[in-house]
Order: sequence, then C-alpha cells, then structure tokens
Amino acid sequence: MSDHLTLLATDGSKRVRLMQAARAQLRLPPAQVLEWRDWLRQPSLLDAALAQPGMFKIEPPGDDTAAHLHLLHDGCRLLGRPPVRDPEHGELLLMDTWFAGFAAAMEGLASQLNTLPQTRLVNAPAEIVAMTDKLACQQHLAAHGVPVPTLLGPVHGYEHLQTLLSEHQLDRVYLKPRYGSSASGVVAYRRNRAGRQQATSSASLQRVDGEPRLFNLKRISRYESESEIATLVDILAKQQLYAETWLAKPRMGDSHYDLRVVTIGGQPAHRVARIGAQMMTNLHLDNQRGDATSLLGPADMAALETTATLAASAFPHSTLAGYDLVVRHGQAHVLEANAFGDLLPGLMWQGQDTYTAQLRHHHEQ
Repeated sequence: MSDHLTLLATDGSKRVRLMQAARAQLRLPPAQVLEWRDWLRQPSLLDAALAQPGMFKIEPPGDDTAAHLHLLHDGCRLLGRPPVRDPEHGELLLMDTWFAGFAAAMEGLASQLNTLPQTRLVNAPAEIVAMTDKLACQQHLAAHGVPVPTLLGPVHGYEHLQTLLSEHQLDRVYLKPRYGSSASGVVAYRRNRAGRQQATSSASLQRVDGEPRLFNLKRISRYESESEIATLVDILAKQQLYAETWLAKPRMGDSHYDLRVVTIGGQPAHRVARIGAQMMTNLHLDNQRGDATSLLGPADMAALETTATLAASAFPHSTLAGYDLVVRHGQAHVLEANAFGDLLPGLMWQGQDTYTAQLRHHHEQ
C-alpha cells in the first residue's frame, strides 16, 4: 500500500498538526494538505493532489472562516435565499443554509472521487453528510437496530414545542439543531405543572441593536422566562430543530457523564468519559475527561462495545467515526455520530493515540 496521504483540511489546524506528528512518529512522509478554501474555489486542484495513489481523508471545514462563508453563500444560492450578512464569531446563524452548501460540496467531491479509483477514502462523503444531518443520522441508526433516544421529530417553534410535549405527555426533552456541531445550540428543556420552565444551553441569547441573536459560548446559560425561552427556541427552529426524549445520564458524585467511543475499521477503540456538572458534557465546554474503564462494570462495557460496533456497521464506508453514548444498567444508547470524532489529543488506546491508530490500521489493510 502507498504511504501517501492527502488531507482536505485547514493547514495549521490542530487536526493537521496531530496527524503530521503521528506520521512523523511512524516515520511516514508528511501528509499533503489541500486547503478547503482552495478546493472550493478551484475543484480541479483535487485531481492534481490525488494524482499519486494513496489515502484521502476529509477533515471538517469549520476551522477556516473563508471556507465556512463560501459554503454558507453557496447554500443561500441553492435554497434561493437572498444574500445574508456574515455571522459573527461563534454566532448560531443559518445552520441549515450552511448545510445545504456543505452537502452540495460533498456531492461534488464524491463525483470527482469516482474518477480517481486509485484513491482510498478514509470516510466516504455521503456518510459524512449523513452523520452531519443529526436527525437523519439518528433515524438511520434506529433503522439499523441501534438504540437511540426516542425521536419526537422536527420542532417548528416554541408554540409547536408546547403542543409536542402535550401530545407525548412529556415535561422534559432535549432540543437539538439538525445541523449543529458539538453542543452548539443544544437545549435541555424542562417544565412543570405549575407553569415554571427552564432551558439550559451553551447558546447565549444577546440583543444586538435590538435584534435577538444567538452565540455559542463555553459558558452554559440558563433561561427561566417564557419570553426568553420562546425567542431561543424560535431562532433555533428557523434553522431546523428537532426534539428527542430526555435520557438521564449516569452520575459520578455531583456530575453527569456520557462516553465518546472512536471506532476504527468498524471496531471500538479509544473511549473516554466526558464528565460535567451540567447536562452538556462535551469536552470543548471545559468538562473533564474520565477513564471509561474505571467507571463501567463488565455489563456496561460489553453494552458499550456491542452498541458502538453496531453503530459503526450502519456506516460501512467510514473507517473512522466517533459515537457519543449513554450507558446505564447494561444498556447503551447512541446520542450522536460524528464523522470527525477523532480529535481527542493525548487519548490512548493500546498505546496509540487516535491518529497513530488510524494510520496503523490503514497500513495493515
């Protein structure tokens, strides 16, 4: 097998640095990097980059503002929407429009790759798109027998949310942007019979020149007034939002935790507990890592491995993926699949980090 690797990525990003370090450790030549922004402007650059047989890995475009805006503007054109102002840093704006541009870019990329049979893909573009559409991804996993939280479907706004809750006789749900990344815009919503309600989210509701806008922050915000919660839900619903049943996470002391499992070649490899005082346990929110092995008994560990393997089998053309799971009482549920779930610096499995392990896997194929 050729040792050549090309990355569609943002040069200088943490992902690229970690991959290049892993290749240096294994005495492999540095990966060639094709910048997202360059490929979007000039797709023919891919043919030149992949002229030599080898592996091709698609990294997310999110590290590059120029690439993000290119996809956002493409999405506006594809959806027939008027041009929009550029989002400010961290602003949750037009996630559905961005996804339209991203999905079209991935479709174009897949067509290009079909003409390059000498290239071996780490993750197929179609499966990256499937995992990026969170609602469709959960439906896909459920159709393949993977346990997931019960899906309540799209939420069209605050009033619709109240109707959905009454229909299903529920007082608490998770609301998730269909095309968000990590915990961006995720809302844990609760209400009680006395009429009190609470929404907890990493989305910060701010007023700029009198206009309500949302920004993704590391700090968790809590909302208790109906007007603020309605505004929060309505802004997210305009960008496509869905609801799923509230799945209680296991506790460790005063904290909650869930688990991230990286599958390589369809098999569970790296795993880590994500521990936080809030319901959102994503590591980028300054939550803590924990040793999964010390937290899970044999039945829970078996459930984790069985469920992660089953989830990976639903994406047979993805050598690599990350799955977030809640594991309790010998049962595991998949909260989310992440096509780019290997960014876990320093996390080891059988003496290798995620980048070294994936390179070794490809070398052995």
